[in-house]
Amino acid sequence: MTVAPIPAPDHSLELQRVFDLYEPRIRLVEQKIRELFSNRAPIIPLIGNHIISSGGKRLRPLFHLLSADLAGYRGDADIEIAGIIESIHTASLLHDDVVDTADVRRGKPTANSIWGNQVVVLVGDFLYSNALRAAVLLKNQRIMETLSEATTRMTEGELLQLNRIGDVDITEAEYMEIIAAKTGALISAACRTGAILGSLPKDRENALADFGMKTGVVFQMADDILDYMANEGELGKKLGKDLEEGKITLPLLHLLQAAGGQEVNEIREIINADFSEKGIKRILLLLRKYQSIEASFEKASSLVAEAREQLSLFPGSRAKEALLTIASYSLQRGK
Repeated sequence: MTVAPIPAPDHSLELQRVFDLYEPRIRLVEQKIRELFSNRAPIIPLIGNHIISSGGKRLRPLFHLLSADLAGYRGDADIEIAGIIESIHTASLLHDDVVDTADVRRGKPTANSIWGNQVVVLVGDFLYSNALRAAVLLKNQRIMETLSEATTRMTEGELLQLNRIGDVDITEAEYMEIIAAKTGALISAACRTGAILGSLPKDRENALADFGMKTGVVFQMADDILDYMANEGELGKKLGKDLEEGKITLPLLHLLQAAGGQEVNEIREIINADFSEKGIKRILLLLRKYQSIEASFEKASSLVAEAREQLSLFPGSRAKEALLTIASYSLQRGK
């Protein structure tokens, strides 16, 4: 089996070029994010500065800005909403790191490793509530409903995943449900709210939202695949981190389906008890034996093609080219 190629892009923009084109508006979003961290409790802006300085590509705000642009919106509410979306995402990362007892994100110490779990959970709560408060002030019921639904689904996804930690009987459908909620929901909401701002007809609004969902799912798939190919210096996480945390992701699902009975029992034992370097190396050997990484990339690649097809309803434009660029990039990156 060989890795299925990503569909040849019909555009010339590279991802950095997209960011360069939208850099002035992304800077405005950065200001909005800092405003949402502003508070008389000094620990909140302190942690905010730590997170903002830790980097991050601001992809979710970019999805929203591009979708609003594609929808023909020309006001400033997209800046506000993009900041709200990134704040919701940041809150989820703060909570994720506490749940996962993570010490490193993007190669830097996590907030919980510096300030402790109690403070970070409360700052995450503040960010969620403050972001949704800002959304209410926009006085747009459909945007509020979209963001609230996405936030609810993200939490549901985390709980579903926790319920399946170390469960080798998880199905691929259940895995897809989890990552659609955890990662796809907010990116889909970022795209849908851009469509709402531009007053697109329902079929185009749904197409943009579906594009966001599929692309978001591929982002998570790629991250899960790269966990077994990770360079800690590049991705800020060590090889096999998901396995160590008991997360059964796409490569392992393929391996469990492809491996023989004795090997499946061995894999189950490693997942349930053996997080040693030897156990992880054995899993990696079996992943190579059954080409599970290649099979996972192939599945993700087919979803990229489906995502790109959703934009066929829209005429050619700078924003459309940029969204297609991100869809192609989604398979090639780490979180």
